[in-house]
Formats: sequence, structure tokens, C-alpha cells
Amino acid sequence: MVQYPQIDRTFAALADPTRRRVLERLGRGTATISELAEPFAITLTGMKKHVQVLEAAGLVTTEKVGRERRCSLGPQRLDDVQTWIAGYRQMLDDRLDRFGAMLERLKGDPQ
Repeated sequence: MVQYPQIDRTFAALADPTRRRVLERLGRGTATISELAEPFAITLTGMKKHVQVLEAAGLVTTEKVGRERRCSLGPQRLDDVQTWIAGYRQMLDDRLDRFGAMLERLKGDPQ
């Protein structure tokens, strides 16, 4: 079985609605952990854990600036997931093409 550790981390990170909203927020620009936590009414520790998951997936980068930690979208973004989806889509298209060809052969072969 083929292993996809980076894609697994990415999908796990995206599985949580809070983390998806964090990514949406960071799409508008950088933010501190405090700024990210504010709309969710969660602790800074809780938000820091969410950010760490996103960072491990390569979706977010953080930088310590003074006493704050600034977050921004990571360089990886969703490139690995897009590549995987494109390959999966191609496999499904190929299977459907083969199925369609088989149906055409059966339609032309009266028993």
C-alpha cells in the first residue's frame, strides 16, 4: 500500500472546522495567535495547538516577533493534495472510459 504521510497530515489538519476557518482568516493576511483565537473564544493554548497542526501540515508558518507569534499561510498550501486529487480523478476517468467501452461492446453484441 502506498503511503502518503504529507497528504494524511494535510487532510487531518483540514478535518477540523476551526483550522479551516483559521486558514480562511490567514488568506486575508498575517495574524497573531491572539487575533486568531479571538473569534473562537478559545484559549491561546488551544489556538496554538490548532496552529501547530496546520504548521506540521505545511499549511501555516509562524514567526516569533517580540512577544507575539505571527502566523501566515505556508508555502506548501494545498499543492500535494491537488496533485493527489488530479491523479485520483484521472484514475476514475480511465475506469469510466473502460466501462463505457465495455457497454458499447455489449450493446453491439446481441445475444
